[in-house]
Amino acid sequence: MQHLINVLGAVMTGPWVIVQAFISSTLRVLTGTGTVFAFPGSMIGALAAWLLYKFTKKLPLAALGEVLGTGIIGALSLYPLIRILNLDTNIFTAVAAAFFLSSLIGSAVSYFILKQLEKRGALLRI
Repeated sequence: MQHLINVLGAVMTGPWVIVQAFISSTLRVLTGTGTVFAFPGSMIGALAAWLLYKFTKKLPLAALGEVLGTGIIGALSLYPLIRILNLDTNIFTAVAAAFFLSSLIGSAVSYFILKQLEKRGALLRI
C-alpha cells in the first residue's frame, strides 16, 4: 500500500508526498506493521516519484520513480542501516527483494488508478 500511496501522492500533492511517507512510516512502526526499514525506502521512493513526475508530467515515470527510489536506491540504503543495527547481513537480500517486488506491484496498481482518473479528466482538476 505504501508504494501505491506514494505514487498517487507524488502526482496529486507534489512535494508533500515526502511528508506523507514519513508520517506513514512512523505510523507503521508505532503500530507494529513496519520496521525502521520503512523510512528510507518509502521516503526515497516518494521523492523519486515526485521528482520524475514534476519534471516530466508523465504518469509512467512517476511509477518508475517509486520503483527506482524504493526498490533499488531505498533497498541499497538498507545495507548500511543493517550494519549499524548490527543485524545479520544475510537478511539484506531478502529485504531488498521484498522492497523491489512490493514497489513494483504498488506502482503498477497506482499507475492503473491514475490512468483511470486521467481518462475521466479528474487529474486536470487537481
